[in-house]
Parts: sequence; structure tokens; C-alpha cells
Amino acid sequence: MTLHRPEDETALDELLSAPTPGVTEALSAIDGDIVLLGGGGKVGPTLARMARRALDEAGSDSRVISVSRWSDETAAASLREHGIEIVSADLSDPDSWAGLPDAGAVMYLLGHKFGATGNPAKTWWLNAVVPGFCASRYRGVPSVAYSTGNVYPLRPVSRGGATEQDPIGPVGMYAQSCAAREQAFAEAADRWGTPTAIYRLNYACELRYGVIADIARTIAEGAPVDVTMPAVNVVWQRDSNAWSLQTLAHASNPAFVLNGTGPETLSTRYIAEVLAEHAGWDLEITGEEANTALLNNAARAHEMFGYPSIPPATIIRWVAEWVSSGARTLGKPTKFQQRDGGF
Repeated sequence: MTLHRPEDETALDELLSAPTPGVTEALSAIDGDIVLLGGGGKVGPTLARMARRALDEAGSDSRVISVSRWSDETAAASLREHGIEIVSADLSDPDSWAGLPDAGAVMYLLGHKFGATGNPAKTWWLNAVVPGFCASRYRGVPSVAYSTGNVYPLRPVSRGGATEQDPIGPVGMYAQSCAAREQAFAEAADRWGTPTAIYRLNYACELRYGVIADIARTIAEGAPVDVTMPAVNVVWQRDSNAWSLQTLAHASNPAFVLNGTGPETLSTRYIAEVLAEHAGWDLEITGEEANTALLNNAARAHEMFGYPSIPPATIIRWVAEWVSSGARTLGKPTKFQQRDGGF
């Protein structure tokens, strides 16, 4: 059966925020409100809407509260229309935390990636220090902290992705500071008995951003696609949203670690070729494939929650149609090509 691409952003957000039965079951067991910290980014809005829809399906009157600086009032207003409560706060300020609402569960989405190399002080503050503020404010509250597959080292493509049992080996300041974020939450789990889960994601994709959209925009602009990073893992964002919310039910002490991505190792060249074929673009390739890549093995997530609902071939086709039609993209590149950890 051919899946049809969402016609516009309204339909896309509706699809990305549709809860699975597993999400509804997991959130029905939450005692209290769900607080999303750093909820104004790429993932936060559809994650908040999914949580709200799941709670509604479960007949729960718990609130979903999304905390961010909310520099984009349009985004905040849209979430309010869908039943999300908005709190404006600068979470980098330690004085902001005491006034935040209490929670029955916490989703921590805050982080700093782009510009990390050029501003090391800000990077370490946001990625390594601020998590401690969260862990202290929400002692004992089940928490999922978003992390990244960048904490793993580059791996031989022939060996596939790193599992949760493999040692981390972060390359570059961004990845190192993300490893520090994980350790802050792990220490909170131990110190205060906080049920904690670390969700290592790479890379979530939808039609407006993600690795596939990055490659599509590169081709559409007439620029060459660099294939030095030879392969990637991707996952449809709706599936990642659902997995991370369900991970609340597995938060524990010591912290539970879960990789989040799709099961396929996708060739960068393959993605570019299929995008160009679907959209009728001319394709120029540059670079030579290295023997290693940043790869993530999410077999545990698939065993727990099932395979992604939208396969990569469909995402590639949808993105080609979306970008070639001139539809809006977010302009927030993943920079997946970086091999030295410099962002």
C-alpha cells in the first residue's frame, strides 16, 4: 500500500503528533502533569501534542506544560490551541527553576549544538551544568533526558551501529558535553533515587528537517553532496516521539539507556540518488566514502516498541516531493557530515 504524503504543515504536524496505543498506556500511568523542558525546539511541539492527545485518549486530566523562552510567539500560540500550557523561562538561569511547575514526569529536551565549537563556555554551561539544575528541581520525578548518538565514536560501517552496551567515546566538544549531561542525570538517579532514562537519538527526520531534508536541499540548490560520511541512521519523528514518551515507563535507578533510530544503515549516496531520481534533480557527488560512520543500533527500542511506522524509502520520496514543491523547511541543518565533532 502506497502511503500518501501530508499535503501541508497542518496535516504533517497532525501525523507527527498521533499517539500510539503504547504511548496512551504509558502516560495513563503518570501521576501528575507532564513537563517538557526546552519544548520550543524541533522536537518539542509535536512531542507535546502527542502527549496531550494520549492523555485525552486515556481520560486523564493531567496537564502538558511546555517550558521554553518562546521567542516565537506563533509557535506558543499554536500549542495553546492544542491544549498545551506554556511557561516562558530562561532555563539557563539557575534562578528560573524554583518557579517552574511541579511535575509527575519530565521530558528534558534542552541542549546546545550549533556554534558549540566557537562558544565552548556556553556549550558546557547549557549541556553539562543546566542539567544539574533540572535534576535538583525535579528530584524523584520520572525523567527522560534526550541525548544523542554522538556520544558514541565513529564505527566501521561493516560492524553496524553502537549498542547501549558499547562504551561511549565522544568526539569533539559537543559530544563530550552531551556525555556530561548524561552523567548529571545518572548522578541524580543515584543521589536522589530519581527514575531516569537517557534517550540517545540520531537522527529524527520529518519533511521540514533532518538528514534527508538536508541532502534534498543541497541537491535542489545545485550544490554537490559530500559522501565522505558514508552512511547514516534515521527514524521518522513520530516514531521517535512515541518511543521517548514510552521510555518514561522504563525510567529507573540506575539510569536506563535507550538508543533511538531506525533499523537500516542507509548509504548517503543512496539517499542522494533516490532523492534526485524522485524530484528530477541533477546530482553531483563529491568526496569518497570513509570506512567509518556515526551509527546507532536501536534493536532494543525496536524489540520494546516495534519497528518504525514510516520506512526510509517513503520518507525519501515524501521529502523529495516536499522540497521540490517549494514547501517550507526549517533551515536547521543536522550537520551530519561532520566527522571531527566540530559544530
